[in-house]
Amino acid sequence: MRSLQILVVDDDDADALMISEALENADTHASVDRVADGREALDYLRREGAYAQANRPDLILLDLNMPRMDGRETLAAIKTDDRLKAIPVVILTTSGAAPDIVASYQHRANAYVTKPFGLDEFETTVRQINRFYREIATLPADREA
Repeated sequence: MRSLQILVVDDDDADALMISEALENADTHASVDRVADGREALDYLRREGAYAQANRPDLILLDLNMPRMDGRETLAAIKTDDRLKAIPVVILTTSGAAPDIVASYQHRANAYVTKPFGLDEFETTVRQINRFYREIATLPADREA
């Protein structure tokens, strides 16, 4: 099992920090990069501008509610880009609204997870996502796929 390269796309500094800490404290360390909105995410994923040397992630944790370009638009852009659409995207958001869930799956999200409110539950959820994609799921061997 290799450690995962994870891109966190979330404008909430506290949530992004909790995700990073949960992954750093997991049994198998994950490498985590973070951007604060969808435009930055696409620059990162396409290796444009300040992100020309960015690592291609194995997994994207995407929040829905962000400024400039929200998670819905970002997900649609990722899943319609032939160079990016194979990267698994897990929606990790506070919204449990049925329209958000349906829209996310319609735009080919790989999973939809509502952020728990308690710190312990939040960390456990993030670690379970990491464990699933690291130990159970089979990801493309070629990070450029």
